[in-house]
Amino acid sequence: MTRVAAVDCGTNSIRLLVADLDPATGAFTELDRRMTIVRLGQGVDRTGRLAEEALERTFAACREFAEVIRDLKAERVRFVATSASRDAENRADFVRGVVDILGVEPEVISGDQEAEFSFTGATKELSGRDDLARPFLVVDIGGGSTEFVVGEEHVRAARSVDVGCVRMTERHLVAEGAVVDPATPERIAAIRADIEAALDLAEETVPLEEARTLVGLAGSVTTVAAIALGLTEYDWTRIHHARISLEQVREITGKLLASTHEQRAAIPAIHPGRVDVICAGALVLQAVMERVGAREVVVSEHDILDGIAWSIA
Repeated sequence: MTRVAAVDCGTNSIRLLVADLDPATGAFTELDRRMTIVRLGQGVDRTGRLAEEALERTFAACREFAEVIRDLKAERVRFVATSASRDAENRADFVRGVVDILGVEPEVISGDQEAEFSFTGATKELSGRDDLARPFLVVDIGGGSTEFVVGEEHVRAARSVDVGCVRMTERHLVAEGAVVDPATPERIAAIRADIEAALDLAEETVPLEEARTLVGLAGSVTTVAAIALGLTEYDWTRIHHARISLEQVREITGKLLASTHEQRAAIPAIHPGRVDVICAGALVLQAVMERVGAREVVVSEHDILDGIAWSIA
């Protein structure tokens, strides 16, 4: 067994997984898994730069993670950074801060690498299931981008597109520095147009129509699942591998889009850091399901973070 620490720094959140892994047998023992909303991608779509306050929130989370990694004596650490830091002009400031705190350089990976990790993390446990048809389509709805990966045991095709819950919120649901609540039909239509254009791009590389099982990853998907399951508090054990129908997704998305910030904040299953971006994230999920003709989505709590951990081992 190898004790590893994997860090996934996305546009909206930063997450840590410390686990004991044995690649020879597939044995996996989770020791610590945590997430902090840092909004690293705050304003990056508009300015092209990482905001100073976003960097400080991210570095504060890194300091917390460093303490956990030291306490658990992880032998190897890998830090992967995704969409926001990949595109930012001042990403050198981000890299320098992470190295100072954690002692490892963040790998600013490509969208294709991101998709590979997501597929491995999401499907490793599902590969032996007889009730799920192949090929899998893994959809990872992040803050700044969404990854599409089709494969059976291994990746066959992958594509990353610049549609995510934070990017779509900032582009279409913010006016004069505040989120528009509830979203107007015109703003919803603009988001849908961006999503459909992104799906057209994805289809140039990934045969979406060949998918037989849709696997959904990341906070937008797990939050919609938590609402569908009627959870009064977030419980990953009930969300992991839950199967949520298209009808449920449509109903929840419609209610979220018609709600105010206060109404969404009152829903216990929604993390406070997702209250403003969940509408766009749910809309991405609904559009994906409709495009591929999926009657349900299999929700996975294991995703790119787990794929990063396996890549270390």
